[in-house]
Parts: sequence; C-alpha cells; structure tokens
Amino acid sequence: MLALAASLMSMVAGYTESDAGQQDEIDALIARAQSLRESALKLADEDSAASSAFGAAFRLDPGERRDEAIRAASIEAAKTSAALGEKAIGAIEDLFWLAHQGNSALIADVVVACGALRGAISGARTNVSFDLASLTSAGQSLEQVAKANPALWGSVERFNAAIRHIDTLTAEVDDRAAPTDKG
Repeated sequence: MLALAASLMSMVAGYTESDAGQQDEIDALIARAQSLRESALKLADEDSAASSAFGAAFRLDPGERRDEAIRAASIEAAKTSAALGEKAIGAIEDLFWLAHQGNSALIADVVVACGALRGAISGARTNVSFDLASLTSAGQSLEQVAKANPALWGSVERFNAAIRHIDTLTAEVDDRAAPTDKG
C-alpha cells in the first residue's frame, strides 16, 4: 500500500507544471516519493520475515523457550510494522502539497494515494497493536507491555493521529475527485 501511494505521488508530481520557483520543490517531492517506494518494498520484505519468525514462535511447544521466542518475535514484528508506518507518516505532507498545488486534473490519483497511504498506516497500527498484545500470551499484562515498550506503544496513537490527518485531507478534496458522488 505504501509503495502504491508513493508511486501515485511520484506520477502526480511528475505531471505537475511548476509555477515560479516550484520546480525544486516538485523535483524534491518526486525524489522523496521514489525513495519511499523503494523503502516500502524493502520494509515489506523485512516485515514478512519478522512475521514468519512470529508464526514459528507460536508453533513451539509451551514453555519458557516458547514464551521467550514469542516475546522476541513480537517485538521484532512490531518494530518492522512501526518502521513502515513511520515512513508512511512522512509522506502525508507531500500528499497535502499535491492535493493543493499538484496538477488538478490528477486529483483523483491524489485521493487514491491518500487511501493507499491510509491503508499502509492503518495496517501498521493494527500490526503493531496486535504484536504488542501478543506479549500477553507470554504472561505480561498490557500495562507491563506499554511500560516496557513506550516507543512502540506510542506509535499506535501516532498512527491513529495520522489516519485522522489523512481523513481530513481526503474530505477536503474528495468533492473535486468524485464530483458525481452525492452520497
């Protein structure tokens, strides 16, 4: 989802004609979007590997070794999802710029990119939350998990705030992207 959002951002920026002094900003946005796309694919591979380790930990026989494997895999899986979500958050302001200053003929693509970016952040939020909650299967309470992992725990609220931010942007421009949708 993040790679899709980044690709759409790059495309819209590429078709945006520069006003006085904006070409450097457009070029920088394109470079960020292309870098984000590459990072997204790499992060997705890392997340997949972490998820495999997570599944393997749960297949171990009950006991201390399994509990420790679940703890380690849960934290690692949460970290990879959080990294992907944080990268996605970094793209929101570029989407705002494109929505307001990008090629207006491509506003529908900006709204689709908003949806893809929202999906990436929502997925990261859900995965981090699930991975942290999985630590309770190894005997920790949610309060203990939060205290032991404040940065990861806090990322869930950052992702919720980012989702609200994207929803605000989408609401601002959706009527331009889908003018026949009166529902």
